[in-house]
Amino acid sequence: MCFTGFRDGRPVSVVAVVLIAVMAGAVGIGAQAAAPAPLPKVETPKGAPANPETSKSEAGKQDGELPAARSIIDRHVKAVGGRDAILSHTSQHATGTFSVPAQGLTGSVEIFGAANPNRTALRVQVPGLGEIASGYDGSHGWSISPLLGPMLQVGKELEQAKFDADFYGDLRDPKRYRSMKTVEKTTFDNRPCYKVSLVREDGSEDFDFYDASTGLRAGSMNTRETPMGSVKTTSIEGDYKKFGNLLLATTVVQQIMGIEQKITLASIEFDKVPSSAFDLPAPIKALIK
Repeated sequence: MCFTGFRDGRPVSVVAVVLIAVMAGAVGIGAQAAAPAPLPKVETPKGAPANPETSKSEAGKQDGELPAARSIIDRHVKAVGGRDAILSHTSQHATGTFSVPAQGLTGSVEIFGAANPNRTALRVQVPGLGEIASGYDGSHGWSISPLLGPMLQVGKELEQAKFDADFYGDLRDPKRYRSMKTVEKTTFDNRPCYKVSLVREDGSEDFDFYDASTGLRAGSMNTRETPMGSVKTTSIEGDYKKFGNLLLATTVVQQIMGIEQKITLASIEFDKVPSSAFDLPAPIKALIK
């Protein structure tokens, strides 16, 4: 489940729409545009291969002595509690705070996710802006804000929303990808990490970064389509804490279009989300023909 509850960490395309709405709102209420935020330091250590081959040895490593992508992902899954623990839940509800530090914006955030079918919903309340919301109800991807109004996702945006809504996305099911490859061992967020390429069936490529020491995912780099065009996003995950039988990231710092946003979760609970949490708002229903 991408971003929702931070089970995945990858920014959903609908979340990108929400963040863009916040940025537009910041300008609309007179805030100064922030200077581009520096991206995490990403360096290739001396001696690390830039483009290792993808063939696996019996030791589970790729040529160039890099661990295979699957083994890196499985290590993360084990570190957060294991496959069975992830699959033991069918819904998740998280609450916390949302902020755009450079523009002085702070608000509350509420995030929902569910499986069978995969659904997401996100609501951000920002004083001076009002409520900004987005979601995917199993069929429709949408967003709504006081400044941009109600919008339905179509085409590639909708397909991305469907892909990103996978409640069990943490598992990185190989059926959802054309290829998985460990690219290199590098520095991400000032720590040694393995960079893993994930090419989706549509040919689009995401990158995950996994902490070489703990095995936990440290973040990701992704490209998603939005109403403002193709947007590249860097997400940094951290502050992993135990909730029930899972260890989850409680902070994600996202850098989008030179603006940095941060979400910090205070509470996460499982299997108590009513189906009504994913109901389409009336203005969205009015757009559906």
